Amino acid sequence: MKPRLVGTLVIAVFTLTIAWFAPTARMQTRAGTPEPQGVPVAPQPEAKAGPAPRLSDGHPDLSGVWWGGADVGAARGRGARGGGGRGGARGTPPPTFMSLYKPEVAAKAKTLGDKDDPTLRCVPTAFGTLNVSLWDVGAVGQIVATPKMVVMLTETYHGYRLIPTDGRVHRDDQPPVYRGDSVGRWDGDVFVVDTRNFTDNTWMSAEGRVSPHSDQLHIVERYRRVDANTLEIEATVEDPEVLTGPWTAPKQTLVLAPFDRILSLNCSGIETQALMDAAAKQKN
Repeated sequence: MKPRLVGTLVIAVFTLTIAWFAPTARMQTRAGTPEPQGVPVAPQPEAKAGPAPRLSDGHPDLSGVWWGGADVGAARGRGARGGGGRGGARGTPPPTFMSLYKPEVAAKAKTLGDKDDPTLRCVPTAFGTLNVSLWDVGAVGQIVATPKMVVMLTETYHGYRLIPTDGRVHRDDQPPVYRGDSVGRWDGDVFVVDTRNFTDNTWMSAEGRVSPHSDQLHIVERYRRVDANTLEIEATVEDPEVLTGPWTAPKQTLVLAPFDRILSLNCSGIETQALMDAAAKQKN
């Protein structure tokens, strides 16, 4: 099996699920009259987005379902606008998390392959395949914000994060977890999320991208709601055990989706069993 093929196939499981079921379910949530068959409809210019809504305490309200503009697998499906997806802008590509590995870590990573990808066993990533932690291995996520707590929900792997905003520090009674322990604070209109206390048995990405990290992983994200329809995310990643220096993830731009709830796309291991069997036969 070619390198990265198994990792790509595991994402295809979710791609097919979303492509077949998510658009249908979501279209049912939209109001309006179906377009008459055979009648061409002139494209409508996009209305200028209004200002970002605000919470009762005056801070921007980050609430909403956020995606890159369409479902994965849909005709116009894509990741967030930025350098995180496949392809990207021309010219010198930005550094990746893996490009900053220390020599000994890079050598160890070369011994790993698709069969070692934790997402094959329904284990989430520590960050996200498209450089958006809100999405994990998918391409849709939801935020529910209140003045004291921000809840981030992913559509895959039962994922969620509870982020207090009342000034508390990181918990000292929380064992290391897959997606770390997060606390938030406001820097003007920018929501800053500090996440640490990760386990060391996840990867930063999926889809065959060998990207292990240590339990010293530390991620700082900055969320800015530009207007009613746009959310920008920046992230800086440190891991002194495996990296030669901090990694700055490409800035991502998400847009507000035309529906108000994500779907539940579960992973039990049954869906990926064939992929795990194939990966077990692969030679690094």
